[in-house]
Amino acid sequence: MRTLNRLMIAGLAIAGSTAALAQSSVQVYGRINTTVERQKAGDQTTTGLYNNSSRIGFMGTEDLGGGLKAGFVLESGFASDTGAGNSGAGMSFNRQSEVNLSGNFGQIRLGHWTPSSYFATADYISMHNHDTGSSADAFYAYVSNDGKSPSYISNGVAYKTPTFGGFNVEVATGLYEKNAQFGNKNLYDVAANYENGPLALGAGYTKLDNSQQFAIRGFYKIGSNILLGGYVQRSKNMGFDQVFGSDTGTRTAYRLSGAYLLGNNEFHLNVGKAGKMKNVEDSSALQYTLGYNYNLSKRTKVYGYYTKVNNKAGASYMTGTAGADFSSFAVGVRHNF
Repeated sequence: MRTLNRLMIAGLAIAGSTAALAQSSVQVYGRINTTVERQKAGDQTTTGLYNNSSRIGFMGTEDLGGGLKAGFVLESGFASDTGAGNSGAGMSFNRQSEVNLSGNFGQIRLGHWTPSSYFATADYISMHNHDTGSSADAFYAYVSNDGKSPSYISNGVAYKTPTFGGFNVEVATGLYEKNAQFGNKNLYDVAANYENGPLALGAGYTKLDNSQQFAIRGFYKIGSNILLGGYVQRSKNMGFDQVFGSDTGTRTAYRLSGAYLLGNNEFHLNVGKAGKMKNVEDSSALQYTLGYNYNLSKRTKVYGYYTKVNNKAGASYMTGTAGADFSSFAVGVRHNF
């Protein structure tokens, strides 16, 4: 009998261990996105192989019972053209590193991530190459507390509501931690999303010290093969390279995007305009992109595009040189895993 009891206890322990394992999951994900391009910046032409925000990540969840879940995301960027990590370093999770708790109350996030205001507006309508590489949106004004562009929220604390009737809101702050570089000010970010059938709307607001941005977005699907989107953004004190603290004044930018889907084929057209910065003469610019994607599978596509940025005499988008234009012909492969 004693032997039988021991066997039963061991069996229950194994069963409990198996149940616990079944409640947790870890997923490896990522993408490799590489183009061959002929770029022209001002009078200089370059032919090369270019990385388009390739990345690898790990995400996981644990079911804690009672509707409560714990989760994490760790994401690292790398250069697909050279194999190097971000900024030539090894793997670091400076694209995203967060731990979160979620349940019927919504979700609480702690860590480092791309502002949700960006996903609610500019990223949502970037259908061609998901706002990466030389065809990325050149005019969206990021506000961040990590000093990088594209930018991220560091030391972040966020709360996201449950979705009610297709509507949800996320509010976040990036704690300055006595860092005078950012004016000893916390960053604040708000994102709102609404979806109802073919219509999707969004809004985002970010503020850090005397820099801020506000954008609204609309997206509409006509039938199963026509997608239309656009956003308008009002920003203040962003500077040409979107470095906060510059006294450039206010600026309005917009972007319109459209896609026609036909089987495995996608035809894309995007047009964006950056208005004049209030305190900078001749600082407006125009960008347009014509692209084509062919989906080899749900995870792999080949694509090509032509993009052009026309800078006025005081604008330096994509080039860093005032008045110099930018253009690129590109063909590429994108694989998700």
